[in-house]
Amino acid sequence: MHKKVSTTKKILLASILFCLFSIYGFSQERPTKTYNFWNNVQFGGGIGLSFGDGYFSGSLAPVALYRFNPYFASGVGLNFSYSSQKDVVKSTVLGGSILGMFNPIRELQLSTEFEQLHVSRKFDHRFDTNLSTDYWYPALFLGAGYTSRNVTFGIRYDVLYDKNKSIYTEAWMPFVRFMF
Repeated sequence: MHKKVSTTKKILLASILFCLFSIYGFSQERPTKTYNFWNNVQFGGGIGLSFGDGYFSGSLAPVALYRFNPYFASGVGLNFSYSSQKDVVKSTVLGGSILGMFNPIRELQLSTEFEQLHVSRKFDHRFDTNLSTDYWYPALFLGAGYTSRNVTFGIRYDVLYDKNKSIYTEAWMPFVRFMF
């Protein structure tokens, strides 16, 4: 009997293979005598801060990419965020990601990103303590964006989205990526 493989598992496998192949197979440039690994490394990411009446949220998400050639890049990222609402909840999210990027033309960026996050939510003792949770949450994003110099504006979709566990409110989300 054959086991049926779910579409989500196929997409996850294809995205991981894309990342691995971009690391090993897509470098078409020949090393020269003055080859320097760090000349092909780009750093970037995002920083977020939000606060209001009894609410605070902050995030830090650094990324390091290795550009194999003008078309392919791959890298890793970290993700840390903390948020709290006075007398209600405190949330900490910590994790990492693997990224693969393809630029068929300079202005168009297609990306895949597998993210694994540890989510810890602690509710105020006045609320039902069974609502406090600690769990791991995977996300697999497929995205497309417009690149201009060091900035990419785009949209991405989490194919593993679970509205009950995700830290994101929707499977579709816009992004802005800065790389230097």
